[in-house]
Formats: sequence, C-alpha cells, structure tokens
Amino acid sequence: MLEEIKGVGPKTIAYLNKLNINSISDILTYYPFRYNYYHPTNLSNANDDKIIVITGIVESQPKIAYIRKNFNRLSFNFNTGNEVTSVTIFNRAFVKNHLSIGKTISLIGKYNRLKNAFIANDIRLKPIIKDEIEPVYHLISGLKKSNLRSIISNALTKNIYLPSPIPEYLDYKYKFIDKLSAVKKIHLPNSMTDIKQARLRLIYEEFFEFMLKINYLKKQKSQIESVCKVYDTDVISGFINQLPFKLTTDQMSAIEDIKKDFVSKKRMNRLLIGDVGCGKTIVAFIALYINYLAGYQGIMMAPTEILAFQHFNNSKKTFTNTNLKIAILTSSSKKREREEILEKLAQGEIDILIGTHAVLNENIKTRRLGLVITDEQHRFGVKQRHNLQTKGEEVDVLYLSATPIPRTLALTIYGDMDISQIKMKPTNNQITTHLLKEKDIKHALELMLAEIKAGHQAYVIAPLALESEDSELENVKTLYQKLDQAYNHKVPIAFLHGKLKSKEKDQIMQDFKDNKTKILVSTTVIEVGIDVKNATMMVIFNAERFGLATLHQLRGRVGRNEIPSQCIIISDYETERLKVLAESNDGFYISEKDFELRGTGDLFGVKQSGDMSFKIANLKTDFKILMQCKKDSEEFLNKNLVHLDEFPTQKQIIDSVRFID
Repeated sequence: MLEEIKGVGPKTIAYLNKLNINSISDILTYYPFRYNYYHPTNLSNANDDKIIVITGIVESQPKIAYIRKNFNRLSFNFNTGNEVTSVTIFNRAFVKNHLSIGKTISLIGKYNRLKNAFIANDIRLKPIIKDEIEPVYHLISGLKKSNLRSIISNALTKNIYLPSPIPEYLDYKYKFIDKLSAVKKIHLPNSMTDIKQARLRLIYEEFFEFMLKINYLKKQKSQIESVCKVYDTDVISGFINQLPFKLTTDQMSAIEDIKKDFVSKKRMNRLLIGDVGCGKTIVAFIALYINYLAGYQGIMMAPTEILAFQHFNNSKKTFTNTNLKIAILTSSSKKREREEILEKLAQGEIDILIGTHAVLNENIKTRRLGLVITDEQHRFGVKQRHNLQTKGEEVDVLYLSATPIPRTLALTIYGDMDISQIKMKPTNNQITTHLLKEKDIKHALELMLAEIKAGHQAYVIAPLALESEDSELENVKTLYQKLDQAYNHKVPIAFLHGKLKSKEKDQIMQDFKDNKTKILVSTTVIEVGIDVKNATMMVIFNAERFGLATLHQLRGRVGRNEIPSQCIIISDYETERLKVLAESNDGFYISEKDFELRGTGDLFGVKQSGDMSFKIANLKTDFKILMQCKKDSEEFLNKNLVHLDEFPTQKQIIDSVRFID
C-alpha cells in the first residue's frame, strides 16, 4: 500500500493516483523518461549555448520583480571564487528566504559572457560538488519532482519482492542484473553503466512479457477449430456489384481474405488496417452480410456512441434492399427499448446489433452469434480483444483500425492476428495542407471564415483540454473564447474535450453534424471515425505537440466528400518534420516517417491500451530487443508449455490473458 511509504499521505496519494500509481509496485516501475547530467564547471570554460553547473556564494541580497500575474524574476550577484556575475531566475520568488548573503549554492543554467549574466533554470541549495545524474519523471501540477524522488527513494528501502517474467536461463544467457538491482539503478544511478544495465534488463522484461502473451494466444488460436460458414457467393457478388460505387483493389483483397476465413476450419482473428477514408466500413458491412447469409448473427462495436449511430445509419442505407434486421444498443437506449432488443436478439429476430463496447457488459444472449467486429481495436488490450471470442463457440472476430503502421511492426505486435491492409482510397479528393506560423493566424481565420460563408464547417484542434501551467499552449476553452471574439460572436462555435460527460459530448458532436454549430474547437477526441461530410477545414494549433500519425488522423476528419478540403497546421517549431504532412496524404508513408522520427509514442493514438503503453521500452529504438523477445518467448513456450506449473510467474502472465478453459 502507498500509505506504507514514508512521506505519503492522502493528498499525495491522490496525486499519484492521477499518474496511475496505485501501489508500491507502481511507484517502483514509474521509470524516469530521461536524465540530467550535472558536471560542475567554472565560468571561464562556459559556452554561451550550453547548460552548465556552477557553484559559488550568494554575493548580494536577492531582489524580486513581479512582471505580471504568476510571473516573477529573482536576481542577485553570485561569486564563483574567480568571477562575480549577475544571476536571474524566473518564478522562484519562494527561494529568496533561503538565499542569505554568503550561502554556498549551485546554479544550473546558461552563461552570457558578453553581458556577464547567468540565466538560471534551477537553484540547488545543497551544492553540487561532484558529477551527478538526476532522473527526470513526468509530473502533474501539485506534485514536485523533489517529492516524487523522495517517495521513490523511501519505497526502495522497503522489503520488496518484484516478480520477473524472464525465465532464469534467459537471465543467465544474457547476463542480466537482477530485477531489484535494475529498479534501484534506474532510479538512483551512480554512473552511465548503471543506467545501461538497468534499461537493458527492464526493456527486455517488458517486451518478453508482451510477446509471451502474444505468442501464447497465437499458439492457442492455431489449435481452435471452428465450423465452415457456407453461404451463397452469387448473392455477395450481386450485392457488391449493385453498390453505388466501385470497390478498390485493396478492399476486394480484404474481402477475399475474410471469405477464406469464413470457409476455413480456423476461427477468424483478423485485423483490418486502413488509412482514414479508405473504406474499411463497407468491408465490415460485407463481412456482416456474409455472416448473415451463412445463418449467423453479428455484432459491430464502436468506441463512441456517436460513431455507433453513424455505423447504424450507414448500415440501414447500405442494406436497404435486403432482409437484414438491424438494431442499435447504447447507454442512452431506454430501459424498455433495451429489454426489447435483448429479447429479440436472444430469439434470433435481430441479425446485426450495433453499439458501443458497453454491449460486452450487457447480459447479452444470442441465438447464434457468428461474427463480432470491433472498431478502432488499437484502443483495447491483448486480454480484452481476445475475450470477444468467448461470446460463442463459432464466433469469428474482425478488428478495424484506422491507424496505419509499418507492416513489420504490425506483424510483431499483432502477431496473434492475421492482417489485411487497405491503402488505396475510393475517391481522388485530396486535402490541401498548409503550414503556417503563429504570426499567420489572421490568414487562417480568413480562410476559415470563407469556408463558413460557403456553407461549410471547420474543426479547430487545441492540444490541451483545460488551462495549464504551460501558458504558451492553447487550450480548448481559451481558444474557443478567442475565436468567438475574433468573429464578433456572429459564428456559432462550440468546444469539446474528453473531460466532458458522454451525453454532453455526444450532444455537442450531434449539433455539429446537424450543422447547428459552424466551428468545433476540440482536443483529439474527434480523431476517431467521426464523419461530418460538410466539414471542409481542419485547423491545428501547436502542431509540434503531436506525432505525424495523429496529425494525419485529425486531417482525415475533413475531405469526407467530393468538396475540396484544407488542413492548416500552425506551429513555429519542427517545420521540417511537419513538411511530411504537406508532402503526402498517404497514412502508411506518414506512419513510416513518424516511426523514424519519433518512435511509436503517437502511432497508436492518444489513448493506448494498457498492453501498448510500455513504461520504458520503445518500439522504434528497441526494435531489435523486441524481435529477440519474440524469438525467445516462442522458444520458451515450445519447450515449456506443458510444464508451465514449474514457471509460476510466466504461468500467471499467461493466465491473465487465457480465454479458453
């Protein structure tokens, strides 16, 4: 329990919980994301553009100047023994009482030799007299870095048992340091060697556990037999031919993969990866129709209620000339309506049920469930995605993802699934992408107003939901107020973020879909699947805060019709990286570039599943380790699966995702 750690009370626990730290194990595996290396030096060796550490004596009484609200400047003279320099540090007024004349301290910052001025970014009241390595952690407002480091240090003094997923023979093979030593060294390193040894062991451990789950499930699935689903192929061909549009080669290839799955004796466990706007939904509908013709019911799940209704309405139009009975079930369904739907589903009077993932929590009984389709599967963990097949003995599962990722990576992290990709887009409608600086915002406002006057709508994206200490970043509410003022309160504007209640979010989005709102200011909650054909402009502020993959996903919210659309990316930083978006509308090319430039932090969207949120491993920089873990975990399972009781930790990991008794 966190309460057992010295210095941890109810208030601190509340802060830690916000960081998903709920136990001593969690705090010990809350790893630093980088390190500061402090090497004491003197001003004669300082470079103007390099951060240095100097130690000396406070020479004058510190003075505070209040520049504006929540912004102050602390200044004093500082004697390093050889020279006296003026020191300035911002927002450290609270340190003044600790800086008496003659006190020895250390300063971290940059020295301007021409002005003989030192701009500090940190003050150390306890002088740094030798080389130091300082771990840096992600924090939240209210939790100081010194407090977190103290909590972790105190936790490390406890009598700790940390189970390891790595079998002993692999520990020996790779000469890994033990788990406890690795955790201590990652938090309290004395040298670069400590960090390297600890990182290697902990990265391997994360990847080994992940690949153990994946390879176990892959092995289990290969042993599951299903029934061949027989259907009239001519009916499907006729249905495809009468569609008001022609399917692309990639769509037809994906449909052929699905057909083969249906007629094989192996259960379908397929991931359909497609770029935004490539037409995954119609492929999913055709899969549901094949499933229906074979005599089975189907369920299609979406991550949000508004997307569920979008699928429901589109399916009704698509299947107008068929006998399919389609229903929708969401959290807003009334009790009587819900009971009626569940009863009809159990009686076999509903062929396709569409809803949010809440349908999995319902006491749902089907007459003969044959297919479950889940949209945006990358938001769900290994265990969750495999629990779907427990819904029936003949259930096939199809996962949809609009997050194009490099194929080699996909085959590894989704190694328990078969993969189909759709790269071609049905329409030739290209989105024009503009890169603008902050000073060009007026031009962006003019372009947006022109679209609104033409009867169209616009999205505006801010990286933060609420006010933050980082005042340079736009947040949703502030941006909404600025836009409202810029357009003299004459343009209907709304704002949306993830902290709103579901019903409130859905209503705001519905008003935008109904064209009651002309501009929607939002965080990335609009990233997934929302289809508003009248929206022709996407404006993204502080674009440097996002990975290319997420920016591309956001851009895909416009250009949903034949109307020419625009995406305006506003940033004063990383323009070379952002130029990739202006160069291409190909999500797979962009994801490859994102993988090269940033790693995988953003490839899987803003909200990742627990399994994909690695604490220390990085799928890009540590890809070789991942591939070795894939091989090692396969060998371990091949040799030891029947003797798993001899490996209790590994058995526990496997049991956590086991879906077959």
